[in-house]
Amino acid sequence: MAQVEATTERVVAGQPDDVFDALADYTGTRSTLLTEHFSEYEVREGGDGEGTLVHWKLQATSKRIRDCLLEVSEPTDGELVEKDRNSSMVTTWRVTPAGEGRSRVVVTSVWNGAGGIGGFFEKTFAPKGLGRIYDGVLANLATQVEK
Repeated sequence: MAQVEATTERVVAGQPDDVFDALADYTGTRSTLLTEHFSEYEVREGGDGEGTLVHWKLQATSKRIRDCLLEVSEPTDGELVEKDRNSSMVTTWRVTPAGEGRSRVVVTSVWNGAGGIGGFFEKTFAPKGLGRIYDGVLANLATQVEK
């Protein structure tokens, strides 16, 4: 099993604290950022950053659906980490300053991929597919915070 990693980033017009707060607002803003690849969104505990437990289904392809139950932590300033209880997937959101009134948002997901030929295809194609999904989420975030 090889580790698979997908990273996407975007610079948005918004103060880092405001951008981070939008990402960490699981009971409000976060659900509005998700694309059509996400379904069955439900906050089960908390709702604002650290201590949140959130559920969704992520449909990466027509045949690949992940049932995600994510524990949220904030290990450092400007960082949200979502650890999936149902798999090895960990997604980290980092928000840093990117000039006056701008923020760089980097989202990275890592997980233990399959072995064999299936693992080869997963390592080759999954990062691009997940990158496109998170690019859509970041575009929605930009629209939300740039209002």
